[in-house]
Amino acid sequence: MALAAGLILSASLLAGCSTLPGAETARGIDGNVEVSHLPGPAPTVVFEAGLGAHKESWTAVFREIARTNAVFAYDRPGIGRSTSTGRPRDGTAIVEELRTLLRGRGLKPPYVLVGHSAGGLYMQLYARLHPEEVAGLVLVDSTHPTQFEGEGSLANRGALAWGIMALAGGIGPIRPEFDALPQTGAEVLAAPPLSARIATVILLARNDGGGPAAAFDKAKRADFARLYPTAQIRWIDSSHNIPGEKPDAVVEAIRWVLAQPR
Repeated sequence: MALAAGLILSASLLAGCSTLPGAETARGIDGNVEVSHLPGPAPTVVFEAGLGAHKESWTAVFREIARTNAVFAYDRPGIGRSTSTGRPRDGTAIVEELRTLLRGRGLKPPYVLVGHSAGGLYMQLYARLHPEEVAGLVLVDSTHPTQFEGEGSLANRGALAWGIMALAGGIGPIRPEFDALPQTGAEVLAAPPLSARIATVILLARNDGGGPAAAFDKAKRADFARLYPTAQIRWIDSSHNIPGEKPDAVVEAIRWVLAQPR
């Protein structure tokens, strides 16, 4: 377990060694935030990484979408060179931090929101709370709002992968976000249902063994069709790391959303 957890940490650190184009430091609610922004035609495509992941996890997708649209990605507080914060790390706080960054750069809505893993949970909340600001939503093997309830709870998961997740959750800034995920899920479900006018694609990994989010619970993954009945569901032959293993599938989903009438 220690070795596997070390690999997770190493991957996160290595991700910060390369830099997306358009990288610079922006001012956030509570300190500096490292962002990557390339201007282009609207709507702006906004990327939200998974738990503890750097914005560089979107590299292949970000570069391709930048050919046709404005793109924006960032490192949440405590990740990379973004300043740590003592603010709450639940979804409501994170959504407001992101909105502040976007407004501060003059990036006008509506946006196409793209979120992976825990980032997908934050993007679900954003789209439900502020539907007028969202043109489309792409969830990439997103965490389910009730991910850690029932059979998915840590108490009921003796698998090595959940142990890795719990251990990784104790590392630096990951821990407060990890601890707040159940609260964030509750916030998602308490918010209004997703507007049917928001074009939505949900990518789900077929390989159950690739990561610590929805990929570990088939029932939770299947439930996305109930949560978002107007969404297009696509199953991808990949582990949980769809952005890294199958970036073309993510690009295709974003392109489909961009092509829908608004």
